Amino acid sequence: MPLQIGIIGLPNVGKSTLFNVLTQAQNAEVANYPFCTIEPNQAIVPVPDQRLDKLAELVGVKKAIKTTIEFLDIAGLVKGASRGEGLGNQFLGTIRNTDALLHVVRCFEDPNVVHISEHPDPREDIEIVQVELILADLEQILKKIDKLSRQVKGDKNLASDLKTAESVLAHLQSGDPLSTFKERNQPDFIQLNQELNFLSAKPVIYAANIAEENLSSRHPALTEINEIAQKEGSEVVQISALIESELNLLEDDEKSDYMILSGIQIGGLEQVILTGYRTLNLISFFTYNEQEARAWTVQNGAKAPEAAGQIHTDFQKGFIKAEVIPFTVFADYGSTSAAKDAGKLQIEGKDYLVLDGDVIFFRFNL
Repeated sequence: MPLQIGIIGLPNVGKSTLFNVLTQAQNAEVANYPFCTIEPNQAIVPVPDQRLDKLAELVGVKKAIKTTIEFLDIAGLVKGASRGEGLGNQFLGTIRNTDALLHVVRCFEDPNVVHISEHPDPREDIEIVQVELILADLEQILKKIDKLSRQVKGDKNLASDLKTAESVLAHLQSGDPLSTFKERNQPDFIQLNQELNFLSAKPVIYAANIAEENLSSRHPALTEINEIAQKEGSEVVQISALIESELNLLEDDEKSDYMILSGIQIGGLEQVILTGYRTLNLISFFTYNEQEARAWTVQNGAKAPEAAGQIHTDFQKGFIKAEVIPFTVFADYGSTSAAKDAGKLQIEGKDYLVLDGDVIFFRFNL
């Protein structure tokens, strides 16, 4: 199942425009009124990786199968979303199983695009959405505490679970998201989060959607957004969704020239992917055979058998060893045989920690 990122934000901040940019698919309706997106837009997007393309070229195969990310664009959230305002319960439920959230923040002025506030303020906009995520989590944890309070009478082993739930409740009631919960890395909270999928505990990437005239300079709102992100341990990307939607209509050569003229150093999709991988602590490794070269995604710190399991569970069960060549080495020598002859092929066992860019051949026994 691909990595899944939910796109959230207030109405008319450019979410659907950004969705179309990221997916390069002009299929999400864009309109100047709240809730033009009712049903969630979904798209599975291949992750661009020049290393994979180079690997396919070096080994002489036509197919380069990229790993993927699924983007989910839901309708804009409003005050009261956690209580069902603006179909909020439906929308919040849709993003509950996502791996991360891309929070689009409006940092442009346009009198022709209505905003829920007469005087848009990025910090206030972020707080409105964050409060709704917190309130939705509060509803979840209150139900859990009620259930545990009854169960613990017959099973004292649940006392620690109840204590953790009560700590979560206290944190949420203070108005802070669970991304700042001090015990978020403790086993009891991790287990609880796996069950309830807390919205405010999800990793967040803030996408500051700016106007064209601010592309070559630092938008004033970025200071505020960065302060919020730093407190939560989140990251910020700066994107002009409108300009990038126009870039998608150009040929590659024209697109490259326009990006240089507009001061865009890296495209929106690549920014979000790189930040998303960093936020979720993910890396890519590569495999190839006679028909294809392929990219795979694992957690940074995954051992070789776990990486083999991404390909097939039998590979993990019957793992014997991994033949590893770092991509930079592979690119230098041009083939497995040349790298092997130069003594650059690594034979690794079960404890090997896979590194980003490793080209791996797994040997296993069924």
